[in-house]
Amino acid sequence: MEPEYSDWQGYWDQLTTQVAGGDAPDILQMDDVYLREYADRDSLLDLTEVDTSGLDENVVDTGRTEEGLFGITVGTNALTIAANVDLFDEAGIDLPDDTTWTWDDYYELSVELSENLEDAYGSSGATGDGMLQAWLRQHGSTLVTEEGQLGLSEDQLTEYLTLTDEMIADGGTPPIQLLSEAFDGGIEERPVSTNMTAMGSIWSNELTSVANASGSEIELLRLPSQAGTATENGVWMKPSQQLSVYAGTDHPEEAQLFIDFFVNSPEAGEILLTERGVPPNQEVLDHILDDLEGYDQRSAEFLTEIEDEVGEAEPVPPVGFSAVPDILGRYEEEVYFDRMSAEEAASGFMAEAEDVLD
Repeated sequence: MEPEYSDWQGYWDQLTTQVAGGDAPDILQMDDVYLREYADRDSLLDLTEVDTSGLDENVVDTGRTEEGLFGITVGTNALTIAANVDLFDEAGIDLPDDTTWTWDDYYELSVELSENLEDAYGSSGATGDGMLQAWLRQHGSTLVTEEGQLGLSEDQLTEYLTLTDEMIADGGTPPIQLLSEAFDGGIEERPVSTNMTAMGSIWSNELTSVANASGSEIELLRLPSQAGTATENGVWMKPSQQLSVYAGTDHPEEAQLFIDFFVNSPEAGEILLTERGVPPNQEVLDHILDDLEGYDQRSAEFLTEIEDEVGEAEPVPPVGFSAVPDILGRYEEEVYFDRMSAEEAASGFMAEAEDVLD
């Protein structure tokens, strides 16, 4: 087997060219955002020979469409709130009870932290498609439906956009100019990674990077909820990476055997550890848990702790969905820079996102 290497954006550009030319690798790194774009064009093999009995069905479903199983999750993570313990101590404020806190608690705590910190702010608000997805799930909706359409209403998006807009106005977050610049960079440049904020949303597998960048003690917290219960905070297990097989491969059985080994072998788990997120196979995770150290171990323990609280997987995104997070980000900034009202931005987002998905 001969591996190929690429950076993230370059990889997807290259893969598009290779698939179009009938010259794609046998085994493909896949992401749920792009899965259907390739599966619906018959570019991926149905992975009938991979043993998924050791994986939670919700995790398996993140790689499944109506036509079959086209992606196998090799690492899982969940959306969390990273709390900078050092900044909480500096402010003289205790960490919240993350099993009962609400969005109102998050809002008030963000403002209180800002008022008690000299060179930092309470939080980075509720920005990004991941936070929107969780917020919608708490309201009984999803960003996209199983049928590939938008699953939210303009009123829901208006309420969501208003949440961070009001937090910015009340000082619970950095000024929008600082907040916007921070999110233009990588994970190491996010507000919570640079000690600009005491709280910020991250995926659980980003914990080590955030902690190393900040040099502070970082604690993972569950997301706030509407009802104040951990089982209703909308969290789901998201694949940090998937593996797929090119439909035109000359080695379909061997490629599936490789993925089976990658996912189900304790030996592979020893090599990979949490490099691609927490192993989705519980037997593999149990096998390597004692070998994990520091924040890698904390991340794995956190996912184990919340495993009975997570909900069903998000629907596999439709073709065109990869553009939706960027569209959301643009309209968020329109609101936060006071160039649009939340209502206007919600209407604009709905129209543009629907057009992309159609």
